[in-house]
Order: sequence, then C-alpha cells, then structure tokens
Amino acid sequence: MDAARDAATLRQMLDSARRVVVFTGAGISTESGIPDFRGPGGTWARVQPIMFQDFVSSAEARREAWRRRFDSEPVMRAAQPNRGHRAVALLVRQGKASAVITQNIDGLHQASGVPEAQVIELHGNSTYAHCLDCGKRYEIGALRAAFERDGEVPGCVACGGLVKTATISFGQAMPENAMERARRETLAADLFVVLGSSLVVYPAAGFPEVAKRNGARLVIVNRQETPLDDLADLVVHHGIGEVMGGAVGVN
Repeated sequence: MDAARDAATLRQMLDSARRVVVFTGAGISTESGIPDFRGPGGTWARVQPIMFQDFVSSAEARREAWRRRFDSEPVMRAAQPNRGHRAVALLVRQGKASAVITQNIDGLHQASGVPEAQVIELHGNSTYAHCLDCGKRYEIGALRAAFERDGEVPGCVACGGLVKTATISFGQAMPENAMERARRETLAADLFVVLGSSLVVYPAAGFPEVAKRNGARLVIVNRQETPLDDLADLVVHHGIGEVMGGAVGVN
C-alpha cells in the first residue's frame, strides 16, 4: 500500500481504539538526524560499546565513554522533534495515547511536548547524567567543562560516587521501575503502535508480543521488516513522519 492509504488505515485504527500505547525505536529519531547506533555505519559498527562493568572498574574506560558522549554533543544538540514525534505528542495530549515506551535516549519525546510522566525510557536518557550511587542529577554542559579542564569527569559532590550518563549500558541491569510501568501500560492497551524499532533488542522488544497476546491490535511502522511483522494487524514500510503525520493530522 502507499503511504496515504497506510495513514488512512492507521487513522481508522486509532479512532476505534480506547487506549493506545506507542513504542518507539531509533527509526523515529533518525528522521531528526540522530544516527541509528546499531545500523550500518553507526557507532557500534565502528567501535565496541563500553560495558558497564568496564565503566565502573576502569578510569580509562570512563574517560573513553565520556569522550564519546561529548563528541556526539553537536548532533544531539542540533536534533529537534520531527513530524512523527509531534504526531505522537498530539495523541498523548488528546488522551488517546496513555504512554510512550521508548528505546531512545535522546529526550525528543519530552521536547515534543509529551509529559515526562508519560514517557517510559527503557534504555535511559543521554541528555543528562546521574550518580550511580545516590542518583544526584548532573547537567552535561557542566560535566563537559570539567572534562575539558581536568581530563575526567569528577565524582559525585554529594557522595563521591561515579557519575555516568543516565543511560543503560551493555551489562547494566534494566531499570526495574521503567520495565514494570511498561508492562502495565502494555497490558492495558487495546492498540499497540511500534514506530521505528527493529524489534530485535530484548527484553524491550518483548512488549509488542505481550500486547498482541493480551488481545491488543498491533501496528508496526518501520522501513525494514521486523521479526514480528507476521503478528501485526498492520505493517507499514514508509517514513514514520509521513504516515503518523497523515494519520493524526500533523504537518
């Protein structure tokens, strides 16, 4: 089907749904200029990710992790919510969508107007940092200034703990509260809309399956095929902004 027809079909499904949950992956943010780290040519195709245990145990690994984060700052700072983000935000404002479950770490859903309380970040957020021990929040700009001056990010001023971006690294436990909130929202949904996820990274990718098994209709909007396409009630291989914007009426 063409994009306009897909958008019309999705609009009908949204109109008939009582409670929508939106699940987003890297594909929605690539339309804002943020590279897909797992995709061809992405960061993880060029360099090995830094394991959480290495970050905790090695000062050199911590310096490299922060160097990579600061190197990405121009791209992150330039990225703005796109048509897909704005369409999702409108669904939330209208009360049609109860929550956005995201694998992304860029904060663009919040920037588009989705209230913080309705964004469930499964992999954390790279736009700020926190102490691994006491949870005190730190802003990236101040940490960058310290790094450029001293060659490292200082420990927490409150407790002396390690300061790390508020993301979930390889080898780090998934956030229990976010996972539980996502599970509850998934079970309450009667329409589960996946936007821009390859659905290969677990446990996050298990939520669409849970929704479908629980009786929800499943929509997958992703340019490439996913392992769950056969389960979906609607599969769309067009751009997210084009399809979601057309379905919701956002330019």
